[in-house]
Amino acid sequence: MDLRAKTCCFTGHRSMSGEEKLKVAVRLREIIAVQIKAGVVFYGAGGARGFDALAALTVLDMKKEYPQLRLILVLPCEDQTRGWRSEDIAVYEDIKRRSDKVVYVSREYTPDCMHRRNRHLVNHSGTCICYLTRSTGGTAYTVDYARKKGLHVINIANDF
Repeated sequence: MDLRAKTCCFTGHRSMSGEEKLKVAVRLREIIAVQIKAGVVFYGAGGARGFDALAALTVLDMKKEYPQLRLILVLPCEDQTRGWRSEDIAVYEDIKRRSDKVVYVSREYTPDCMHRRNRHLVNHSGTCICYLTRSTGGTAYTVDYARKKGLHVINIANDF
């Protein structure tokens, strides 16, 4: 069986309001539960702040109920957190420590390492769960790429 059928990636915006985050968190849990019933066990996240962190933390929390789940962090570079606030770095390091696998697409930051990370996530997945509210930017690029690659795309933003 193709591993992509058992793999889901996440992509979404870095900034969300508090209320937005709560609604997204509830819906994300429901959608992941449906994916689990469909046999999806591998979940890839890009390690960014905002939606990526929320998705990763949700998978890690759901592992208590579904121990077969695996979180794979696909990171753009080793110094991704350069310039981040200490609270965000602490969350990132916690997620990284609790992940089942960490993949770096580049050792250091390059102009295309974020796109390479996003393409890696999509290329190894059969489903893409996203939070897309704008037609421009990295999330829009990644969702467009996922659709071109034939992934099943689920946009949580469409639920609100």
